[in-house]
Amino acid sequence: MSVSDIATLTAGIRSGDRATLARAITLIESKRADHQKKAHQLVQDVLPHTGNAVRVGITGAPGVGKSLTIDTLGTHLTGQGRKVAVLAVDPSSTRTGGSILGDKTRMARLATDPNAFVRPSPSSGTLGGVAAKTRETMLLCEAAGHDVILVETVGIGQSETTVADMTDFFLALMLPGAGDELQGIKKGLVELADMIAVNKADGDNLARAKAAAAEYRAALHILNPRSPNWVPPVVTYSALTGNGIAELWAQVLAHRERLTQSGELAARRREQQVKWMWSMLEDRVFSRLKSDSALRAKLPRIEAAVAEGKLSATLAVEQIAAALGV
Repeated sequence: MSVSDIATLTAGIRSGDRATLARAITLIESKRADHQKKAHQLVQDVLPHTGNAVRVGITGAPGVGKSLTIDTLGTHLTGQGRKVAVLAVDPSSTRTGGSILGDKTRMARLATDPNAFVRPSPSSGTLGGVAAKTRETMLLCEAAGHDVILVETVGIGQSETTVADMTDFFLALMLPGAGDELQGIKKGLVELADMIAVNKADGDNLARAKAAAAEYRAALHILNPRSPNWVPPVVTYSALTGNGIAELWAQVLAHRERLTQSGELAARRREQQVKWMWSMLEDRVFSRLKSDSALRAKLPRIEAAVAEGKLSATLAVEQIAAALGV
C-alpha cells in the first residue's frame, strides 16, 4: 500500500464511505509489520479531524440488556440526525461467544441503519492490545463523521477501567430485583460510573426498578464521585419500550456541558491521550518479547531460575530488559 493509497483511504473516510472505513479498520487490526506502519500513518493523517464526538462507555453484567440498550439508544440518536458508531472492548469474544459477536443480530435496527456503524473488537491478544485497536478505530469513526461513539465492555474486570479511560462518559447498567442491590454493586465500578441506569423498568418490573434505583442513590452518597463537577445520577429506563431513553441521553449531554465549561473534559482527554501512549508502548514491548526468537529461547531458563530461587526477580528483569535493549 503506497502513500497515495493512504491518501485515498483518508479521503474515503472523510467522505463517510462505510466500505472505506471498514477497510481502514481492517488495516488497523492487521498484525503485519508493513500494515502497521501504514496504519500508524493513516491514524496520524486523520487525527486533525477527530475529537468532536461524544464518547460513551457502556458496561453491565451479562443479561442486563447492553445490546438492546445500545440498539434502542443508537436508534433514538440516529432519529435525531446523529451518526453513531458502536465499538467493543472484548478480548475473549471469539473464544467465548461473548457479548459483541452477536451484536449485529441483537442490534437489529442499528445493523441496518445507514447512519450507524457496528464493529466488533479485534480478537487478538491482551486487553491492552484490543483497547489500542479500539481507540484507533474510534478515531477513524470520528474522522468519518460519527458524532457519537458507544464503546461496549463485557463488564468483567479490567475492561471497565480500560473503557472508562477512553471515553468521556461511563454508563453502568444495572438490573432491578436481582436480590440485594448493595450486594451486587461493585465499589470500583460505581466509582468509575458517571451515571447508573436501571434497565427493564417496565410492566411488573417497574416498582422493583424504582426500588433498586433508590438503593443505588443511597450507595452513591457514601462513595467518591469520579468528577468534582458532577454528581452521578441514577435513572430508570426500559430498553424494550424505549421509555426513559431520551432522559438518559439528556444526562449524557448535561454531563458533557458541565465538564466542558469547567475545563475538565479537555483535561480528561489530554490525560487519556498520554495513557494511550503508555499503553501502546507496553504492548509493543510485550510484542517484542513474543516475536524475538533469541529472547523467547532464553525466557524458559530465566523463569525456571526465578521459580527455583536461584535468580532474583529483579536480576531476571534486568536480563530481559538488557536483551530487549531497554
